[in-house]
Amino acid sequence: MSHIEGQNRQQTVLFPPTLDEYVAVDNPVRVIDTYVDVQDLGGLGFARVEPKATGRPGYAPGDLLKLYIYGYLNRLRSSRVLEQEAQRNVELMWLLKRLSPDFKTIADFRKDNGGAIRQMCRAFTLFCQAQGLIKGELVAIDGSKFVAVNNPGRNFTEGKLTRRIGELEHHISAYLEALERNDAQDPGAPSREDITRALKHLKENHANAKARLTQLQKSGESQLSLTDADARSMKAGAANIVGYNVQTVVDAGHKLIITFDVNNACNDRNQRAARALEAKTALNTRTLTVVADVGYCNAEEVATCMENGITPYVPRPKIGGNEKRGLYGKDRFCYERDHYTCPAGEILAYQSTSLHQGRPVKIYGTPACKTCLQRSHCTTSKVKGRIITRSLHEDALDAMAKRVKAAPRDGLSRLNCPNRTTRKDNPSRGDCFRR
Repeated sequence: MSHIEGQNRQQTVLFPPTLDEYVAVDNPVRVIDTYVDVQDLGGLGFARVEPKATGRPGYAPGDLLKLYIYGYLNRLRSSRVLEQEAQRNVELMWLLKRLSPDFKTIADFRKDNGGAIRQMCRAFTLFCQAQGLIKGELVAIDGSKFVAVNNPGRNFTEGKLTRRIGELEHHISAYLEALERNDAQDPGAPSREDITRALKHLKENHANAKARLTQLQKSGESQLSLTDADARSMKAGAANIVGYNVQTVVDAGHKLIITFDVNNACNDRNQRAARALEAKTALNTRTLTVVADVGYCNAEEVATCMENGITPYVPRPKIGGNEKRGLYGKDRFCYERDHYTCPAGEILAYQSTSLHQGRPVKIYGTPACKTCLQRSHCTTSKVKGRIITRSLHEDALDAMAKRVKAAPRDGLSRLNCPNRTTRKDNPSRGDCFRR
């Protein structure tokens, strides 16, 4: 018995198959072809939809858009790779009708039509919503850290540059002392030429460090990256990377991405409201429920969501700085009618409004701490006693905490979320919002 053999390459075929026969009827490229053909590309903002009457003919934007979408779905991001695939990939030969644009044409199309491509993605989101693939009731927001092309050694903060300048000045002083010993003809000292060369190098580095510090201070930014100017040093798990924070909004129905954003924020605290508003606009809905992890807990963000018809579900951090030190946490203090009641039954009245981490907060305190028997369990302050700060939007945070606590009974469970599992059912998954 022999192996399966292919056809003779020299065999003449009386009726050669058409290119269409090489593409199955359920191949995704047929969906791309049909979807792009029914779009109003001019209305979406694509350039050169109508060809000019004179000059050399150009490629139709619809054909280049089909190539771009195909590359996105098949992880072919490089313009040069797309150029190669258009010449040898049967699916692309069918999709583009044997057109083979060069990489420069592909790159220019992507550069010149960035806004139109984003509008097309929004139109596709609405199309999926109309087909029932996106329910638009419940979405989840989460962030991922992506490493940039910027070595950590080429990322600087003001403190890092200041320390570097101090180290260089110390080394320069050491080399100057070595020059003096050399002049005194110390037998163990290095040669004057070696010292002069090293001293010149140190002074150049010192001048560069001071120039970078000046540049950083003038920019108003907290960090300076030399290779990728927009990248920032941020914590990713247990390590620090220089990269970007990619925020993604996912619908709970079929786990389809609704919208995303790439920024250089080092954490997620101020990301929820903006992403939720983008998702609400993309879905063209009046109300929306949003879930996120504890890293998004921010009173101002919660209030902004509620003001715009968005219901957030974000848990509060369970352990704060006081609990870690063995002191009473803020949750041990009962708030009502603009005052707190402490575990000892004393009233912490409103004292003033101040700024905390750039945000206005109300400050509450009591003189009863001076004689309180529970003082050692409540505060380490020897003068002011226990101080409680409260955000101006903390009412919204308290209301959200109640919703999160009630969610398993009468909150999120009412929403139709298929394939919902829990950590108990499957330890490798959290719930229907984890991917």
